[in-house]
Amino acid sequence: MGLRDVLSGRKKLPPPKAERLFALTTAAVTLQTECNLTTAGAGGICFKPLSAGAFDRAADDLEQKLDRSEDSFGFSWIVVHDPQLEDQVATVHAVAQGFEEQGFGDRLLGAAFRFRRPGSDEEQSPVFFVYGYKTGTFWPFVPTGKDHTRDNAQELELKAKLESELPIEPDLSRWFGLFDAPL
Repeated sequence: MGLRDVLSGRKKLPPPKAERLFALTTAAVTLQTECNLTTAGAGGICFKPLSAGAFDRAADDLEQKLDRSEDSFGFSWIVVHDPQLEDQVATVHAVAQGFEEQGFGDRLLGAAFRFRRPGSDEEQSPVFFVYGYKTGTFWPFVPTGKDHTRDNAQELELKAKLESELPIEPDLSRWFGLFDAPL
């Protein structure tokens, strides 16, 4: 942070911590064996849109290869569909790296990966693992499917089972729900 930022009241945001995203792939065995979760074949990256021409060109280049949509809060998503969790994570990381290389790393908000329990109705009982780029941490998100509520007990159980393998966000107030994520 420079003197001009201090005087103007602006502070520089920390750069995204994209490399910690790969911890999800190393936790895949625990997700399957201890949590009974498998990938639902979808992951995505969420970012704040910007109307600058260079940002639009960067997003358009990515949009040609992947699905792009917007949630109800006006945030943009690039969604990856792949049956392999490792490929989802690698593609999301590549998208994030592309934004960083073009100077838009500060626009990255988070990534989310959808999971399901084998034998369950995927639409009624999804489980998400959300990654915050600014903190470099994950948190589970388990919507109940009713009026934007979530299953906090199941989220805490997942935290307990995975905190030795994933960098889990310690501040529960930062466990934002992604009820309208297009995954």
